[in-house]
Amino acid sequence: PLGLPLAPRPRDEVLAAALLRLREVFDIEELPPDVLPRKKPPQFMVDLFNKVADANGITRAPGLLEGDVVRSFEDRGGPGARPRAAGAGPRAELPAAERRRRSDVKHFCKVNVYELLESGSKPQKRHLIASRLLSLYTEGWEVFSVTQTVSKWVANSSSNHGFLVTTTHVFNNRIEHNLVKFAKSQGTLQESRNALLVLFTNSNKRKSSSFVPSSTSKPRAAAVPSAKSQVTACHRKELYVDFRAIGWSGWIIYPSGYNAFYCRGSCLFPLGENLNATNHATVQSIVHTLKLSEDVSTPCCVPDELKSLNLLYFDDKENVVLKNYKDMVATRCGCH
Repeated sequence: PLGLPLAPRPRDEVLAAALLRLREVFDIEELPPDVLPRKKPPQFMVDLFNKVADANGITRAPGLLEGDVVRSFEDRGGPGARPRAAGAGPRAELPAAERRRRSDVKHFCKVNVYELLESGSKPQKRHLIASRLLSLYTEGWEVFSVTQTVSKWVANSSSNHGFLVTTTHVFNNRIEHNLVKFAKSQGTLQESRNALLVLFTNSNKRKSSSFVPSSTSKPRAAAVPSAKSQVTACHRKELYVDFRAIGWSGWIIYPSGYNAFYCRGSCLFPLGENLNATNHATVQSIVHTLKLSEDVSTPCCVPDELKSLNLLYFDDKENVVLKNYKDMVATRCGCH
């Protein structure tokens, strides 16, 4: 037989393959364009991120989100488009600074959300989805559920003509265009307060299966650590993933990176309680130590508790997305 040495792969090739695999982990088909810092994300999405995750993107508590992907769509009407034009989202902020008080105006207005049933500059046919009375002296996000309508659009895209949001003075049931204004893109502050359509969905990515530790390592000589042994027991170590270092900081809004952690160390007999060993691992370590089988290695030091990570980022169409990734941060190590 002729033995030929294999040349090592060029570093650039290895790097490209690694980044491609990382994109698969984060379920990113195409890298979005670098849009930071010239584009300000919607404040609603930033507030939502801060509610479900800490500053490092780690999930505060499971079950806070409906689904694992939250995608926002801003009203992108052309110049001169009315604030209530088709495409205005169901989540509208009514800034107090834009409300005009008049002596003949009552303290409430009615906000109606319609589904448009036809296209055009002045659509007439509409279907009322939701209606709500709002005080003129408060501000913030008003959220209207439009799930049924959007589901219909998904099934039949030709039926999607957008939304119409109107404000009506309840005193005389007359539409008052100057009473309440929806925030529009007039500077970076206002840009972050545009009306939004926000979709909560589940990704199509296959859910990760339960972790099964590998035990394919070659058999090692049995050894019982003595008091003088320098063997380090299984423990957790830091593993920081810096999105700037891999060139993703131009489109990822939060976080700038995260600590994934990893597990390192030995699982030699006897396995202490602090090693979170399973009964199977304990038996395996005994068999290995007593040399009852030549093919049995020591148990593996692996993560046995994982938490999810949340990313807030711009997609390839510059929509802001909040996505939850399961099993991304090792919070505890054990012998398995």
